[in-house]
Amino acid sequence: MLHTGSPHNREIAVYPPRTGADHSVFGAAQGGFGYPLRLATTLTHKGSPWRWLQMRFISLVALLSVSVSAAFAQQTSTTETSSSSSVPPQLVADATPATPVPARAFISSAATVPSAAAHTRPFSGLALGAQVGILGVGFQVATPLASHLNLRGGANFFNYNDALSNDGINYNANLHFRSVDTSVDWFPWARSFHISPGALLYNGNQVTANAAVPAGDTFTLNNTTYTSSVTDPVTGTGSVKFNKAAPKITVGWGNMLPRSGRHISVPFEVGFAYAGQPKTVINLAGNACYNYEGQNYCSDVATNTMIQTNLAAQQQKIANDISPARFFPILSSGFSYSF
Repeated sequence: MLHTGSPHNREIAVYPPRTGADHSVFGAAQGGFGYPLRLATTLTHKGSPWRWLQMRFISLVALLSVSVSAAFAQQTSTTETSSSSSVPPQLVADATPATPVPARAFISSAATVPSAAAHTRPFSGLALGAQVGILGVGFQVATPLASHLNLRGGANFFNYNDALSNDGINYNANLHFRSVDTSVDWFPWARSFHISPGALLYNGNQVTANAAVPAGDTFTLNNTTYTSSVTDPVTGTGSVKFNKAAPKITVGWGNMLPRSGRHISVPFEVGFAYAGQPKTVINLAGNACYNYEGQNYCSDVATNTMIQTNLAAQQQKIANDISPARFFPILSSGFSYSF
């Protein structure tokens, strides 16, 4: 209590801060501007009313100042707490309709959804495959060059034996296929369809045969009939060969390096290789008998000019018959796996 000691007997009392229920009116927020101040004025009126009103006004201003300070401190504390633990209203509104997605769903998606850049950079992947077709049974290896291009190479092998007869000559034929090829697969629409120019880098495809005419049997060379000698039957060899290298073009479906991110594909392609005019060779030995101007003759096939002339003509006839084989057909299908 402070006594003024003036003739008007005025005194101002300063009380300690209240707690409990009074704290909600006079107190500042916890950790705010300090303890609350309760200011009251006790006036023993022995003087001017104006002086009394002046003291009352001062008391009211002091109470308002403390109340405003406390309210501001409480609002500041509430705002800081809200801003650190809540989401802005507009974000909450935007996020409200969304359905929460478990974290494992994102992990699963990352594992199954392919990268957009998969197999688009040169040599960024590798695929191995097996195939079967007209060129034989073989394998293929592929790697990407760009988003729409693959480089592919492989080898094919095939053997087949068969017995056949042509114009009375029996052939024990051996189909012997060996080839190494390479191609550039172009996917114009970035799907499975592709156009593939390439080449047979090594074309070992050929047919070889052993020829024989049983003793006493007849055979024909260039429309001339001969009889195989009983004492020295006609025998020989034959072959059909192609150019050792050949350009080729194919179209097909299936990408050994799927851009979708899959690992397995079943490629199919069809086309041809230009292997050049088939080179046909027939060599005969032994004795052949024939009738010339009513007389029977037997002669060595290898040295008789007339027989050799007819043999050359027969050889050309066979070459003409198989001439379409210069456009060597390609047809294959297989299975591949990309890494």
